[in-house]
Amino acid sequence: MVELTTVGSRRVLFVMAAEPEYGPHLRARFTPLITGIGPVEAALHTGVALARLEAAGQLPDLIVCLGSAGSRRCALGSVHQIASVSWRDMDASPLGIEPGVVPYLDEPKELPLETPLDLPVATLSSGGDVVSGDHWDRVSADMVDMETYAVARAARTFGVPLIGLRGVSDGPGELAGAHDWHKLLGYLDGELAKAVDLLHELQGG
Repeated sequence: MVELTTVGSRRVLFVMAAEPEYGPHLRARFTPLITGIGPVEAALHTGVALARLEAAGQLPDLIVCLGSAGSRRCALGSVHQIASVSWRDMDASPLGIEPGVVPYLDEPKELPLETPLDLPVATLSSGGDVVSGDHWDRVSADMVDMETYAVARAARTFGVPLIGLRGVSDGPGELAGAHDWHKLLGYLDGELAKAVDLLHELQGG
């Protein structure tokens, strides 16, 4: 069974994409659902987890999706709460539909998220590609990741509010390999842990 964390009076499901983002500071605070990288894995594993929790009568009161992100606007190492998230590689424009809008689905282009913490806010764009180099030219959001939109859709389906927390691991330069992504993960582990502590303070637990 997926593990929920009690924060004040609320049962919280923490969701992360990959083990490298889950360092010692975060490990001391919660056990997350690790979905795997990318929107398909995130949607699949979050949806299955929520369905099982619902069947057991244990749906969480809140989901917190957190991890690293890329940005050319936000400073490296900074942590932001996500005001809204969009799907950057959803493009049905040949059908006359605005890019980012899912055809025949009554959902907005940008899904609004909860922003209760005393942290800077940013917009986020999720997709199946790692954004680097010239790919940034087609990104309008402040930050990019690969999972939050999928987690948000699952959360909305089950009626659970979502907070998104992202720390900037890359973006200003060209990614030369996985080691460029890994460089700041240790530092972001500590900074994201501080953000989780803010949630505990807010909830009184």
